[in-house]
Amino acid sequence: MNISVTQEQVEERYKAYHQRINTALERCFTKSSPETLYAPARYILEGKGKRIRPFLTLLACEAVSGSPDEALNTALGIEILHNFTLMHDDIMDQADLRHGRPTVHLKWDENAAILSGDMMIAYAYECALNTNTNRHAELIRILNDANITICEGQALDMELEKRSRATIAEYLDMISKKTGRLISAALEAGGVVGNATPEQLRALVTFGEKIGRAFQVQDDYLDIMADDGKSGKIPGGDVINGKKTYLLLRSIELTEGSDHELLQSVIDNKGIAPERVPDIRNIFETCGVLDEARELINTNTENALLSLDILPYNEGKDYLKGFALKLMKRDF
Repeated sequence: MNISVTQEQVEERYKAYHQRINTALERCFTKSSPETLYAPARYILEGKGKRIRPFLTLLACEAVSGSPDEALNTALGIEILHNFTLMHDDIMDQADLRHGRPTVHLKWDENAAILSGDMMIAYAYECALNTNTNRHAELIRILNDANITICEGQALDMELEKRSRATIAEYLDMISKKTGRLISAALEAGGVVGNATPEQLRALVTFGEKIGRAFQVQDDYLDIMADDGKSGKIPGGDVINGKKTYLLLRSIELTEGSDHELLQSVIDNKGIAPERVPDIRNIFETCGVLDEARELINTNTENALLSLDILPYNEGKDYLKGFALKLMKRDF
């Protein structure tokens, strides 16, 4: 896949837009009262977020219009909506830390976190309405659809957690809703601000869906295979914690006998001892699920990149492709 930008250029663009987004986010939630409403929103936005979704919004606008400038307010709305979901997820997961800091519901309390998160939804819509465009109705529809879909994904995730059996189709449906939809919505919203045609919007959504799936499966893959710490997690942490992943659920479908029983025990017992992780990895290797995962990652990534070819502005389009390859840790 030939593109006209280098990894270094993509990294420079990402850093520049990251700073631009953070500076704009600092101007949000400036009211001082009620303190327990606005302070939690400021606090979660001060965390070390990667700002991937608003970055994609800016690049999508640039790829269809030649400039990202008009999309900044919409990008802020996307990031604020994302952080609302994190705030409420932390309550449901009873998480103590996010980005190495106490979660909002611990620093304040659950009521403050719920109320502040609710306020953030409305603020996200206000950001979209402040965008200089005559297509506000489309922007609000995109945010609405993303919000509802994320809630569906979270509900499916909680349902799957309670079950001892789950199919790979159910898992992929869950991750596409819980994590994938806001990625595709970020791109779709940026395209709307850039006055994209319906065909161009479909291309951006397809790109987001496919790169989102590839990224999630790669994350599952790296968890078990990156034993040198490069994954940023404890090697095999998903298996140790009994997390349902693409690799685990698909390998349960592919195996039988003692291998199948050991894999199912990871779910039934809500995890496995760290010293058994190599046994699980060996099963993954022999049943073929690792090959399937690599093929799924590569196919979805290639199809994601190809979907962008109809977009009119090569620079923005190539930065989108370059950033996707950066996320997938691929050379270009």
